[in-house]
Amino acid sequence: MRSWIWIAPVVLLAGCSKTNPSNAALAPDDPLVSESAPAPVEKVIPKGTALHVRLDESLDTRRNRVGDQFRASLAEPVVLEGKTVVPKGTEFLGHVTESQASGRLEGRAEIALTLDSFHLQGREYRVQTGSIDRVSTSHKKRNAEFIGGGAGLGALIGGIAGGGKGALIGAGAGAGAGTAGAAATGKKEIALSAESLLSFPLRSSLKL
Repeated sequence: MRSWIWIAPVVLLAGCSKTNPSNAALAPDDPLVSESAPAPVEKVIPKGTALHVRLDESLDTRRNRVGDQFRASLAEPVVLEGKTVVPKGTEFLGHVTESQASGRLEGRAEIALTLDSFHLQGREYRVQTGSIDRVSTSHKKRNAEFIGGGAGLGALIGGIAGGGKGALIGAGAGAGAGTAGAAATGKKEIALSAESLLSFPLRSSLKL
């Protein structure tokens, strides 16, 4: 009986000594455990980088208003140190920041766009870009040509019909008709068709 009393503690100590190495192997101080995977290298697209995109839909000053969203696709990849960080075809979302329809005899049409975000590998990235602005040309030259042409045609017809007096009357009538024609057809809207290529510069750097 006494021999068993001495053997039991020895067996217990032997069992503990066998488990200690495995516990030590899992200790946080062990270099194999504490060694972590290398941190991923942060990619930063610098301010001023141009984002070249193609519109996926048409936009125009006749129907689009401020706040309307649009979609576009990256036409050229964004490359850093020889490596593509944003591939061609990446989908971007933007919105209309300015939209002014053309008047009939005055007032230029204007539209402005900016990019807001894009999706890459399941994540959404917000961007701040400069705007793209388009403004129509002035109405003045076209209106002058339209009204002047109407007056000239009216004078010719009036002159044939009634001599000098008829020419004066005809000129007045022709000018009136020219003005009406300019008012009816003089809108100069801006339209950007689908597949239009636009370039938006980054206003701030972007971390990926």
